[in-house]
Amino acid sequence: MMGPVLAACLLIILSTAWISQANGATCKKDGGVCTCNDNTKSVDCSSKGLTAIPSNIPVETTELRLNFNSLSKLSPTAFHSLTSLTLLSLDGNQLPTLPKDVFDQLVELDELYLYQNQLTSLPSGIFDKLTKLTDLRLNTNKLQSLPEGVFDKLTQLKTLQMTSNQLRRVPEGAFDYLSSLSLVTLNDNPWDCSCRDILYLSNWIREKKGTVSNIEAAECDGGTKAVLDVTEEEAAEDCVYPNTTPAIPTTIITTLASSNDDDIPELPVQQENFQKFLGYQEPDHLPTQPQCLMSISGYLGLMMSLVLTSAAILYVIHFLKKA
Repeated sequence: MMGPVLAACLLIILSTAWISQANGATCKKDGGVCTCNDNTKSVDCSSKGLTAIPSNIPVETTELRLNFNSLSKLSPTAFHSLTSLTLLSLDGNQLPTLPKDVFDQLVELDELYLYQNQLTSLPSGIFDKLTKLTDLRLNTNKLQSLPEGVFDKLTQLKTLQMTSNQLRRVPEGAFDYLSSLSLVTLNDNPWDCSCRDILYLSNWIREKKGTVSNIEAAECDGGTKAVLDVTEEEAAEDCVYPNTTPAIPTTIITTLASSNDDDIPELPVQQENFQKFLGYQEPDHLPTQPQCLMSISGYLGLMMSLVLTSAAILYVIHFLKKA
């Protein structure tokens, strides 16, 4: 009877190995690219040259560091399974945009680092589910504007860093709900102090001076004076800030309107735009070279596990028939 017992044990071992291979490998100890700490439940994937987020990050992870990689975009569901995260570091990447719902499941998040990217705007409601957030870093991006109410749900926020962007104004009431704020960095932005819109920021800075650190450092474009010193007389203009969509030159519109169909020149279509017109889209996650190697080894291991498992099953059946 030892034959069937040994075979059953072998079957259990092989099944465990099969499941492990099927789940893939993220941590170095399992052949992956990231460093994982089981005690702190942290995963460190920083400075790995990643162009996509590694798959199968443990769902119980509380700290995830993806900083200083080559991430240029995120899948809308990139973090939806990581509901225990308290820290997410995406700084030092090449992100130009963020999907609207990408952070919606991170209800325990305390720290979010997005600095040193290429962000030009933020989706409306991007931070609405992050009600426990205390530290938000958006500095050293290319933000040109903020959506209405973008910070309204962040009542626990203590640190907000927006240094070195392209902000000229903030929406009326942008900071009204940040009752816990103790540090804000607004300097090195081209604040437009000639427009009436700047008066909200100027009055808010003046009101919070002495209770919020570094708040006085915001200066008007050109460094002529501090934003908090702007008067209503100086900010007298009702400015309208144009959107970033490039306008079609008037000369082209006039020419096209006055020409016959046969006279209209054929305009070249860029290959990238043509692909988008046909419905072609780049995949959200392009595998990195280490991930490709991990995938190949994973599939080979899986096939080997299947073969050995099949053999073990036949072995058990053979001894059961003899018994």
